[in-house]
Amino acid sequence: MAWGLTARGLAEIAEIVHLAHRPRSVSVGAMTFSELAEILAQLRRYGCELDDLEVKTAKGGTPKNLHRDLSALANTHGGILLLGLDERRGFKAVGVGDVQHLQEDIASLARQMDPVLDPSISHHVVEGASVVAVEIPALPPTSRPCHLRSEDAFTGSYVRVGNTDQRMTQYQVYGYLSGRGQPTFDEEVVPTATLADLDDGVVRPFLQDIESRRPRAFRHAVSTTDRLRAFGIVADDGGCFRPTLSGLLLFGKYPQQFEPQLVITFMQYQGVDERDRGPRGERLLDNRKFEGTVPEVVDAAEAHIMGHIRTAAIIDGLYRRDVPEYPRAAVREALLNAVAHRDYSGYKRGSQVQVKLFADRLEVRSPGGLFGDVTIDTLEDGQTTRNRRLMQMMEDLNLVENRGTGIDSMVAEMREAHMEPPRFGDDRSWFTVTFYNHILLMSGPDLAWLDDTAAALTLNDRQRLALLCMRHNQRMTNSDYRRIHRVDRTLARRELQHMVDAGAAEMRGIRGGAHYELSVGTGAGVARSGEALRRDAVLRHVHAHGEIANRQCRDLLGLPSAQAAWRLLSVLVRDGALQREGAGRGSKYVIPKRER
Repeated sequence: MAWGLTARGLAEIAEIVHLAHRPRSVSVGAMTFSELAEILAQLRRYGCELDDLEVKTAKGGTPKNLHRDLSALANTHGGILLLGLDERRGFKAVGVGDVQHLQEDIASLARQMDPVLDPSISHHVVEGASVVAVEIPALPPTSRPCHLRSEDAFTGSYVRVGNTDQRMTQYQVYGYLSGRGQPTFDEEVVPTATLADLDDGVVRPFLQDIESRRPRAFRHAVSTTDRLRAFGIVADDGGCFRPTLSGLLLFGKYPQQFEPQLVITFMQYQGVDERDRGPRGERLLDNRKFEGTVPEVVDAAEAHIMGHIRTAAIIDGLYRRDVPEYPRAAVREALLNAVAHRDYSGYKRGSQVQVKLFADRLEVRSPGGLFGDVTIDTLEDGQTTRNRRLMQMMEDLNLVENRGTGIDSMVAEMREAHMEPPRFGDDRSWFTVTFYNHILLMSGPDLAWLDDTAAALTLNDRQRLALLCMRHNQRMTNSDYRRIHRVDRTLARRELQHMVDAGAAEMRGIRGGAHYELSVGTGAGVARSGEALRRDAVLRHVHAHGEIANRQCRDLLGLPSAQAAWRLLSVLVRDGALQREGAGRGSKYVIPKRER
């Protein structure tokens, strides 16, 4: 006997079981009915579209501007189009008008894209209505931007932002196009600079060191100018030798005389977001700018940052030692990477490397996104160099190894400090490295929480640490697990699945969008953490501005998805701290009337 199920509920389950096992022709890689059922359940659970999923009714035929959805999904992480669902009616299955005609239109439209797309299209019957699922694969970065062939790349390319399609900025389009070749902006001459603007006290020892270590480097270079030219420090500008941008940045007397924005800026904020203000209305606790050559700028910024972060006292045997919130070596590596790999083109030369210190994290932002075919997931495996000449000079000055090990070094330093590895963000306009100050996850309150909630679970040390990371960050992907533990994809998937089977975590999403969330120890006994700080930030925003929407919540907290924002806002509604008004994309959250 089935307890707690209505006749209608039993009928729906019977339909799902019947449809899931009915014979049907499915192409390789096509979505299965069980996968569709899981997606539909998530849509109805969250009450909004997902980052990599677009829903349309298509009741009256093929939707207009469908090419924008194809472009946006292909240019981001890939995703799914579901046609035949009505978002305004709680994602009810309403069916498409003409299944065959719709599938033909989508296949034809995919062939009109540049580059041509090869989506997987499948037809399912859900609750008696026809639903068409279209899976769009993500294009590699060097094949982007994808756009309708009849439109210009700069006006017809879209990207997925949250659960909406947004036209790419001119710079984002440029960033992808330039990634197909090798930029040389770091080798360009600075037209108003002369050889007198180079610091002879730095240049001469450098040349002497190179000659002693690598005598073949100057085999055909007789004069000092020839030697400077051989290393790209100067270049011929119509018969006159001038410093290159790389030469000026590393050997100039005062590079900012010619390029005033090529600096590192440091801003320390009051709380966890930029809007937080102190008792006198001040937004910033500190605001500095560091000028000079690359070594001078990095050294000064590093020293200043380390002077402004907190330390924790650790008992090591009979001795006490102070451990900083963020390992110095990891911070320095992030600064060097930001300067070495930033975009020096005219689009971004007016932008600075930015360092932002919040109460719960440290962000290092570099102008220009990832270069070439490297993505967030392949950062530690792939290697591309946007500024080849600058990187070579920095290697010769012993500033970097130039072996593609910068990311590995940051991750290793954080892991050695028993801290969560840095998180990386890339929107093709900025590359961001974020360090969270979850100090020594495997000790103190975190260890007590872990012993209390996971003592009965048969988990290894990697899985226990993953639980702590989920506790602080709400979610974890296969990529996150691999980065934390330096394991391969297969082992990460197996150990995450074991956590699900053990009841420690819950898997959300399917295929490329799958992630894992904590399912133990989430009750009232959990110590105050980053989650509590995020709740406070949302409530402060609502009290100050009267309301907040899902998009504003994501921007305010830097959340990775609409679902993450929805979960946080839903908890605040459940707890009575907020009240939801409106439905679907028009939803907003306000202070409950009884408290106004």
